[in-house]
Amino acid sequence: MPSVFEALPGIEVRVGEIKTRLAHMWEDPDQVGNGLPEDSARAMQMNFVVHFGFATEPDDAVAQFGTIKVFAQRYPCRVVVLCPLKADNAGTEMRAKVYGECFLGKSKSDTRCVEFVVLSYPMATRCYLENQVSICLSTDLPTYYWAHRFSDSARLADYEFLLSHAKRVMFDTAIVPADAGTYPWPRPEAIRDLVSARLLPVRQSLGQFLSGFSPEQLVDGLQQVKLYHRERYAPEARVLCEWLRVRLENCGASSECGKVIKPSAAAGIDDFAVEFCYEGGTRYFKWRADIALNHAEFSADLGQGRVELTTAIHLLDPAATLSEATFF
Repeated sequence: MPSVFEALPGIEVRVGEIKTRLAHMWEDPDQVGNGLPEDSARAMQMNFVVHFGFATEPDDAVAQFGTIKVFAQRYPCRVVVLCPLKADNAGTEMRAKVYGECFLGKSKSDTRCVEFVVLSYPMATRCYLENQVSICLSTDLPTYYWAHRFSDSARLADYEFLLSHAKRVMFDTAIVPADAGTYPWPRPEAIRDLVSARLLPVRQSLGQFLSGFSPEQLVDGLQQVKLYHRERYAPEARVLCEWLRVRLENCGASSECGKVIKPSAAAGIDDFAVEFCYEGGTRYFKWRADIALNHAEFSADLGQGRVELTTAIHLLDPAATLSEATFF
C-alpha cells in the first residue's frame, strides 16, 4: 500500500526548490491539474495547513485532499499538507511535492486557484518542520490549521508554532482523542470543532422553531430534556446536547437541567429525537429527524395550542463544514 505522501497528487521536487518550483508551477501544465488561462489572476486569500495524523489512511487522505480543493473553489488558498512518518516507516529526509489547480467561474476573469505543497517528514526531522512550513506559506496572508485524525493530543500540542499562529485550529472530535475538546491548547479561543460546524443546519432549524416561543414558555415547568440518537451520530448528539443545555440556561433554565440532558440510544428510524417534558404532562415539545431521508418533524404545545411542522434537514457536506469552521 502506498504511503499518504505517495497517494496524493503532485510533482515531487527537492525540498530546497519548493519556492522556486511554486513560482514557476503555472508555467508548466504538467504540474497542475487544471491549467491557468493566459492573463488570468490567481490571487490567494489565505494559507491553509492540513496536518494528517498517524491514523490517516491513504484513501482518507485523498478524500480530504479533495475536500480542500472544493473549499478552494470558493476561497483560493495555498495549502501545506503535512504527512508525518511513523518511526517504523521513516526515512532520513523530508520529501516534497507541489501541485496546483484552477477553477473557472462565470467569466474568464473569475478564476480561483489552489496551490499545494505536500511535505513528508520522519520524526527525526521534526525540529526543522516549522522553518520549512514558514517558507512555504505566504507571509502576508492569514493561516488556518486543520489537524486530521491525530491520535495523541499531547503530541499535537508539540506543534506550538502552528497552534499559536493560526487564526483557526480545526479538528473533528468524532475522530480524535476524547480529551481533544478539553485539552489546554495554547489558544483555546481559536479551536473549532468540525462536528459542531456540520450540525449548523440542525442547530438553525431547531433554533428557528423554538424562537417562536418566549424564553419563559420554554423553561417554565421544564422537568426533563431527552435526546435520543443512533449510535453512529454519538459525536453529533454530544455536541447537540451541550448546545441545548447552553441555550436553555440562557433562557433561564436552572443549571440542574444539564443533569437530565443525556444522549441515549434511539428507537425506530429516528437519527435524532429531542423531547422537552414539563410539569403536568400537558405541555411538550418534540422533534425527530432522519438525516438519510432529509426529513424532520416538529410538534409542540406550550400553552397556546398545538403547532406542527415538517421540514427538510441535513448535515453540512465536508467542504461546507470546513468553511463554517474556518470563518465562524
